[in-house]
Amino acid sequence: MGINSERDIEANLQIGPTDAGMVRLFVSADGIEIPMDFDPDEAREIAEELTAAAAAAEKAGKRR
Repeated sequence: MGINSERDIEANLQIGPTDAGMVRLFVSADGIEIPMDFDPDEAREIAEELTAAAAAAEKAGKRR
């Protein structure tokens, strides 16, 4: 299964700071909870990757 494979699964995503100074991405779906903690520098890198992916997705959508 790759990133372009569609799935019919609903999930919730929460993002926020923890008391320990980390940034938590919390994914929950179908009774599964996945907390992922990142230090602030890692979180900034992820934010940059999300921004780049959003720009690429917009560009791909305009080509259709």
